[in-house]
Amino acid sequence: MSDLKVTIKKLIEFRNERDWEQFHNSKDLALAISIEASELLELFLWKGNEDFRSEKLEDELADIFSFALLLAEKHNLDVSEIVEKKILKNSQKYPVSKAKGNAKKYNEF
Repeated sequence: MSDLKVTIKKLIEFRNERDWEQFHNSKDLALAISIEASELLELFLWKGNEDFRSEKLEDELADIFSFALLLAEKHNLDVSEIVEKKILKNSQKYPVSKAKGNAKKYNEF
């Protein structure tokens, strides 16, 4: 079993022991991801680019990843597979010859 699958299994066990699956519908999981992403942004508010506490960064990223993994699991999505598909799509939209060292969006090339 991959490390990611072990992590997902642990998340599900944690959730199920607390009877929280009833609250984990797609909408609320998506909202939780957004809210946790906002908490991640708050770590940087009014600070320099790299001025943050590593422990807080870990906590907020863990929250985001946890809710994202639960949402993917709910819809039987293989996280590795969907990320690889997205990398392939992005490699077509952002060919190295045009995108290397360039921050423009693909439709601005």
